[in-house]
Amino acid sequence: MSQSTTNEIVALVTGATDGIGRETARALVRRGARVVVHGRKPDRIAETVAELESIGGVAQPPPVTGNFMKLADVRAMGAELAARPHPLHVLVNNAGVFMNERAVTDDGFELTMAVNHDAPFLLTHLLLPTLRASGRPGAPARVVNVSSVAHMRGRIDLADLDFTRGWSGYGAYAASKLANVLFTVELARRLTGAGAPVVTNALHPGVVGTKLLREGFGTDGSESLEEGAATSVMLALDPIGAEVSGRYFAAQRESRAAAAARDPELLRQFYDESARRVGVAPLPDPSNS
Repeated sequence: MSQSTTNEIVALVTGATDGIGRETARALVRRGARVVVHGRKPDRIAETVAELESIGGVAQPPPVTGNFMKLADVRAMGAELAARPHPLHVLVNNAGVFMNERAVTDDGFELTMAVNHDAPFLLTHLLLPTLRASGRPGAPARVVNVSSVAHMRGRIDLADLDFTRGWSGYGAYAASKLANVLFTVELARRLTGAGAPVVTNALHPGVVGTKLLREGFGTDGSESLEEGAATSVMLALDPIGAEVSGRYFAAQRESRAAAAARDPELLRQFYDESARRVGVAPLPDPSNS
């Protein structure tokens, strides 16, 4: 997906009405892509779509509304998007939260893991048929997962993904960001086995002065929104984003992920448990064929 062909690209950006997500949407539109805006609040969604149409000078695809705290909303989003006639070339799983108090969703899941991992895991699987149909040899569809350097300090307990035996805001956040990386690596392996024209990569956006950073970490950050969006945009549109899969990037360069991302058994078990949690069929494990 070179810059010369981005006018053909349709991208969905989750959490596109604020912070890094909104800047990612702006940057994609500046590059000529069209963006499906996702958010929770209709007024913020309408405002964002209007801004993108002003930047791009063309109509954007209809937005989608959904609360990632509710898997029913994610399923409704997936069904709505799958029923649309236009292709979907890029999914940027950007939406995320940092909680200062433990909360449980209506589905019974700890809220940080539910929003940051379970929801994008489910949405990605619901949209894989559309992504597969939109990709082609040499120009695969792309799933871009916004993780964090915090994943390096995350721990995954397969027997307690909802932190019932001990919870902290940072611990839950770091675990959910590690979950993003583990999902990326294992999804890439299973997609390769399925021969699907879809690639997936994860990234650390930087220490950016967003609402999440201020409320969760008590700091304004040292990097701009533009810098925070740059790696997502690179993986969404530049050639490098189509040439590799299952990798982790920071500052627009490939970087080394946590050691857990190189544990084949953990990767398999976590992926299968995530599929069970959200109620989707796991992609076949190519090592079993």
